[in-house]
Amino acid sequence: MLFLYNIIVQIANFSLKIIATFSPKIKLFVDGRKPVFDILKDKIKPTDKTIWFHAASLGEYEQGLPVIEKIKEKFPSHKIVVTFFSPSGYEVRKNNTVADVTVYLPLDTQKNAQQFLKLVHPEMAFFIKYEYWPNYLNEVRKIKTPTYLISGIFREKQMFFKWYGRFYRKALDTFTYFFVQNESSKKLLLQLGKANVAVSGDTRFDRVAAILEKDNSLDFIEAFKNDTLTIVVGSSWPKDENLLVDFINQTSENVKFIIAPHNIKSEQIQELKNSISKKVVLFSEKETKNLADFDVFIIDTIGILTKIYSYADIAYVGGGFGNPGVHNILEPATFGVPIVIGSNFSHFAEATALVNMEGCISIANKNELLDAFSNLIRNDDIRNEKGHICSTFVQMNKGATNIILKQILND
Repeated sequence: MLFLYNIIVQIANFSLKIIATFSPKIKLFVDGRKPVFDILKDKIKPTDKTIWFHAASLGEYEQGLPVIEKIKEKFPSHKIVVTFFSPSGYEVRKNNTVADVTVYLPLDTQKNAQQFLKLVHPEMAFFIKYEYWPNYLNEVRKIKTPTYLISGIFREKQMFFKWYGRFYRKALDTFTYFFVQNESSKKLLLQLGKANVAVSGDTRFDRVAAILEKDNSLDFIEAFKNDTLTIVVGSSWPKDENLLVDFINQTSENVKFIIAPHNIKSEQIQELKNSISKKVVLFSEKETKNLADFDVFIIDTIGILTKIYSYADIAYVGGGFGNPGVHNILEPATFGVPIVIGSNFSHFAEATALVNMEGCISIANKNELLDAFSNLIRNDDIRNEKGHICSTFVQMNKGATNIILKQILND
């Protein structure tokens, strides 16, 4: 099976190089991996002590960040190496300050895995949430590096739990310990005979709870808000925006809107701006405008949405009308903001929980969006109650990082 897997990886490697000539994202994926080994040779000496964290993309990196920060604090003499699989993670966080080295993970061939581990020679390895690369895991097991899965999620439909999944089940033998988000994941691992598992919860709660301790002020948002009730729309997609634009154009409520689209390509930003009949300003125009004069502020940049949520009276989080579903609702939740989302959220435990607790409202169409926004805008008590549910939910679920650190330091 490993032989067949390696053939598939080689075919994928060849195919991606061809596709890269037509796709900017795949070009980043391919070209970004070319200098990895040279970077590692330059930045890591044979005598360095290192700890390796792997994240599939941006969401997994943010999820693992509390653990990365604590490990860095506990092991100050070690170099922290962070790898990404996806351009959407690497390109956004390649200049992060927590890691000493941040690179793409070379494709999962035996040769790449051996060369990567020879250069990095980690004393510990962490995989965040998922991504089980057989060759890397096999080689890690050979060098007997303690390896941990953090914030793991397992579901019955995964290949590990199928009759034909023996090859992938063997990859799980590498892990020294599994830290999973829920009891159902633990039960599935126990069925495979994996007793080295603990329910630690989701480290994302620790990350968003820590946001409250940071400086989240943004002068230009304060100037725009101007003490007016404000709805912040985060990570919106066109299907979200179609509903939102209708509400923005029709409402007579005294309310302002901040929209941070998921895609900030200039043509899509301009299309969104042109669809709104009220006064709109872009982030890229803010230096030459009196922001208080505008009704809608479109954020055509990245990296500041979390801070913007601190100014929200109501939040709408996008993605709930497409696949894989709604984006991160915990960032507005930690600020005690009531949240509105689309109907595709069932694969996200935190969204499901907050909808059931009524801190978060799921809508399926324009009429439901109108009802949800109107009710929250006009009723301070309902808005405050739902916001309190959200902030309490975050505070009650933090603590995963401490559970993980306690176990690791005792190993």
